[in-house]
Amino acid sequence: MHQPLQPLPPGAQPDTASDVAIGAIPRQIHLALIDDDAEFRGAVIAAVQHSNDTRLVAIAASGAEGALLLQQAPADVLLVGASLPYGAGLTLIRQAARRWPGCAIMAGTTLGDRADLLACIEAGAAGYLSKDSSPLQMLEEIRSVGSGGGSINPLIAHRLLVRARRGEPVLSSYEAQALELIAHGFTAGEAARRMQVTRHAVLACVRRIYARLERAAGRQIT
Repeated sequence: MHQPLQPLPPGAQPDTASDVAIGAIPRQIHLALIDDDAEFRGAVIAAVQHSNDTRLVAIAASGAEGALLLQQAPADVLLVGASLPYGAGLTLIRQAARRWPGCAIMAGTTLGDRADLLACIEAGAAGYLSKDSSPLQMLEEIRSVGSGGGSINPLIAHRLLVRARRGEPVLSSYEAQALELIAHGFTAGEAARRMQVTRHAVLACVRRIYARLERAAGRQIT
């Protein structure tokens, strides 16, 4: 049975700054990065340099280097370029989901490849990071996914709802309500306020839906 979203305790305020995380943020998040976009790699490096809780432990600049990186000890969060040539991004996400099962995987995206985000999620990604994000936004997304959340936008929410009408994923009423709000343009925080739960409860709900999508896709492949 899927866990329902938990209502706020009396007197609590939804969507506060502490709700960015899904649980306690690890003392230090170990981040690995695979992307052939030098400008984006530089932006991630610069963002992490200004963080005291996120450390960049490995960098790969191609799909081939990324495959070697995955033979190393796992990171807490892996950021993979969705548009790596020859489908290497999806391949690496699938490999990381098998080899680093405890790692939270993110797809680094541009506007042009966001239509492929659902494929990344089915491959094992728990979220995405827009390459035009500010340094603060980058760190917030990495922390959120690293502590159990999932990235979501109206396009993904709409596609999930369309698929749910076909029978997979099967959504609880809470999950359907959260996706309906986000599909209509509300942020996770705004959806949380309307549902009278915390933002991190909505993002954890999203992460559970993604995990079911990945398992379903895995069954189809095998």
